[in-house]
Amino acid sequence: MATSFQFTIIGFCLFSLLCFTITFAYVIPRFPSSMLHPALDVNLLSAQNGLYTAKFFTQTLDHFNYNPQSYQTFQQRYLINDTYWGGAKNNAPIFVYMGNEGDIEWFAQNTGFMFETAPYFKALLVFIEHRYYGKSFPFGGNEEVADANTTTVGYMSSTQALADYATLIIDLKNNLSATDSPVVVVGGSYGGMLAAWFRMKYPHVAIGALASSAPILQFLDLVSPYTYTDIITQDYKSESENCYKVIKGSWKQIEDTAQKPGGLEQLRKSFRICKHYISAGALVYWLQMALGSAAMTDYPTPSVFLAPLPAYPVRKMCEAIDNLSAVNETFTKLYAAANIFYNYTGTATCFFLDNTTAPLGGWDWQACTELIMPLGANNEGSMFPPYKWKLRDVEFYCKRVYHIQPRPHWITTEFGGHDIKRVLKRSGSNIIFFNGLRDPWSGGGVLKNISETIVAIVAKEGAHHVDLRFSTTEDPEWLKDIRKREIKIIANWISQYYQDLLNQ
Repeated sequence: MATSFQFTIIGFCLFSLLCFTITFAYVIPRFPSSMLHPALDVNLLSAQNGLYTAKFFTQTLDHFNYNPQSYQTFQQRYLINDTYWGGAKNNAPIFVYMGNEGDIEWFAQNTGFMFETAPYFKALLVFIEHRYYGKSFPFGGNEEVADANTTTVGYMSSTQALADYATLIIDLKNNLSATDSPVVVVGGSYGGMLAAWFRMKYPHVAIGALASSAPILQFLDLVSPYTYTDIITQDYKSESENCYKVIKGSWKQIEDTAQKPGGLEQLRKSFRICKHYISAGALVYWLQMALGSAAMTDYPTPSVFLAPLPAYPVRKMCEAIDNLSAVNETFTKLYAAANIFYNYTGTATCFFLDNTTAPLGGWDWQACTELIMPLGANNEGSMFPPYKWKLRDVEFYCKRVYHIQPRPHWITTEFGGHDIKRVLKRSGSNIIFFNGLRDPWSGGGVLKNISETIVAIVAKEGAHHVDLRFSTTEDPEWLKDIRKREIKIIANWISQYYQDLLNQ
C-alpha cells in the first residue's frame, strides 16, 4: 500500500486568488515544534521506561483578574522524575523545563541534557506543559471547547503561562517540604524565551535560567526581519554555491510552470504530490518549510526531532542537488533535496499538501496576539523570493481570521528588549543564552555577554537548541565543551545559593 507524508499548512495565505508565493502571503513565523507535529514515540522514552511520571495540577484560569470567570480552574499536566533527587532535607536542586508550544512529552523526550545532568546535581526533574497544548486545556480539558472562540482562547498568553509555572513550582516545593531547594529553569526555542523571561519576572522562584536558542530580540524594531532568511541562505551557500543557485532560481520556474496549461499537474508529478490538493503557493511553502527546518535542525548527528534526518541535513540536501549536476531539470534537483527532509527513510511514495486552516488556538493565536515576530526576505542575495514584512499584513490576517488586533509592542513592554544589555546588566542575573549560528533564529538571540552572570554561549556550527539534546558518542568536541561550560555555570549558581543560605 502506498505511504504518504501528511503535512499541514497552517495560516498559509491571506488571499484566495493571489496565493502563489510568500511574496503575496503573510506566513506565521514558526519554531520547529509549531511547524510539524510528528507522532510521539512514547515507547521510545516514556513513563513506562521510568523516564518520568505524568501528573496533573489544578491550575487557575486567569492569574491577573478577580472576576468570577477568572477563578475557574483546569488540569495542567507536568512530568516528574525523582530518580536522582537528593531530597528536600538536603535542599537538593530542582530543574524545571518551561513547556513550549506542544505536547510536553515530546520536549521531555528531546531534552536529554536534563536527564544526563540530574545524577551530577542530584536534581529533581520537572517538565511543565504550556496551557492550551498537549493535555493542558482549560474548560474541561476539551481542546475544541477551549479553542472554540476568542472568549475561551483569550486566556492563552506567555504571561499566563509564566504565572502557571510559578504557581505550580511554589505549590510543588511546599508539598515536598522543599522550600529551600534551588530551582533552575531550562527551555529551548519558545521555551528558552519563557525560561529567560521567567528568571526576569520570578527571580524569587528560580535562581537561574538556561535559555537555549531563545530569540527574545526577534520583535519589532529590534533586529532586521531579514536575519532569519539570510542565515538560512548562508547555511546552504556555505555548503555549495551551486546548491544555493539552484534553490534561488527555482521559485520563478515554479511560478512560470504553474501558470501554463497543465502546469500544476506537471508540478504534482515532479514533486510526487498525492492526488489530493495542490497549488503553487502550497508547494512553495512545503519546499521552504523543508529548507528552513533542515537549517534549524542541522545537527551534527542523526536526529528524529522533526522527522528522521541524517547528520548535517543541509549538507545532505545540497549533495542531493549537486549529485544531479548533469541533470538539467531543476525540479528533479529540488525534489531530491526535499526528499532528504520529508522522506529520508524512503517509506513515502507521495506527499500531501493540505490547504486546511488551523482552528483558533495554538501557536497561530499567540502569533496573532503578542508574539509578533517580523520575518521577511530581501532580494539581494537571499535564496528566497523577496518578501517585505509589513505589520499591516499581520493585522489584516489576524483581523480576518481571528477578529483581533495584534499587540506588536506588548512583549517588549512586558519583558524588555530595547537596550537589552543596558537594562539587564542592572536588573538581571544568572541567565545562560545559548545560540548556534547555523540556526536561523539565532539572529534574534543574545549573542554577546551582558554581564558576568548573564552570559552568551555561541557555537559557530550549532543549530537549534542542540545543547539540550541527548548526547551521543558522535558528538563533536565543541558540543561537549559547551555542555561542560553550561554545567559549570549552573553549578556555580547552586554553590552560591547554598553559600547565601548558610550566611542567612
